[in-house]
Amino acid sequence: MVSSKVLFLFALSTLALQISAFADSNEKNEENPGLVMNFYKGSCPQAEDIIKEQVKLLYKRHKNTAFSWLRNLFHDCAVESCDASLLLDSTKKELSEKETDRSFGLRNFRYLDTIKEAVERECPQVVSCADILVLSARDGIVALGGPQIPLKTGRRDGRKSRAQILEQYLPDHNESISVVLDRFSSMGINTPGLVALLGAHSVGRTHCVKLVHRLYPEVSPEINPDHVEHMLHKCPDAIPDPKAVQYVRNDRGTPMILDNNYYRNILDNKGLLIVDHLLATDPRTKPYVKKMAKSADYWSKEFSRAITILSENNPLTGTKGEIRKHCSVANKHHSSV
Repeated sequence: MVSSKVLFLFALSTLALQISAFADSNEKNEENPGLVMNFYKGSCPQAEDIIKEQVKLLYKRHKNTAFSWLRNLFHDCAVESCDASLLLDSTKKELSEKETDRSFGLRNFRYLDTIKEAVERECPQVVSCADILVLSARDGIVALGGPQIPLKTGRRDGRKSRAQILEQYLPDHNESISVVLDRFSSMGINTPGLVALLGAHSVGRTHCVKLVHRLYPEVSPEINPDHVEHMLHKCPDAIPDPKAVQYVRNDRGTPMILDNNYYRNILDNKGLLIVDHLLATDPRTKPYVKKMAKSADYWSKEFSRAITILSENNPLTGTKGEIRKHCSVANKHHSSV
């Protein structure tokens, strides 16, 4: 009888501990739910609609904004964390990520400020710049004819530029495929995901500064001869002026549509960058290039999955970071942190 009582009391105490642990866990989850769908449904229910509307308006006036929003997602989220560090201006102590060589060609940041201002009018200092950066990319993808990708929110903004470590994370356009695969793999993006993400080269343009080493002093033999004349016409100088508007459209067939035409182009040796050529020829990536060239659905599925993983790369959530008032500047009380 005594042993039964002891066992009963032991069971009760174990149950009480489990309930307490569960309550603590729930309390922590309420304090920091991490990334969730519709994070702002209570604090700013109109946030995502405002962002979507602003993206539509800005895209209607300035078509190139959508390319910028898509590039912003990669350049911010791939560098250690999705925390809008990309958007910070330079200070006396820190160089902005925007001003590094690896960020050459990034622009239209003022339009993110326009979106932020519209959101701030409705909900002051509630919605992070990191979430605006991600959601503008999501809606920009749709504006370009790409897939609709449900993305979570709840990111907070970082307080420091990562310019000093940027090159450790962002692969360059002339890196080996091994390096590119490793960089993406570190974020959890596998080989088909990498191939799908590079399909973003289906839209936008490439500045001649990034191309001339393939054209001068001699044209790279792997470039399709039918494409060479066009590239030379667009990039007539061996040493182009970085500030001049000299560029080649990434895809002459459907330059404003995010689609799988990119894969047909690179299989036909019409890729502009070295990484495009390597993607179509390396045995680790070529099978996926061929599959995506044939199936828009397969590309869309892998692209959506990779964008989701990229957008969730090591975000600041809960009480980490801050909600910036202006996307280009850390809040004043944190400026020295």
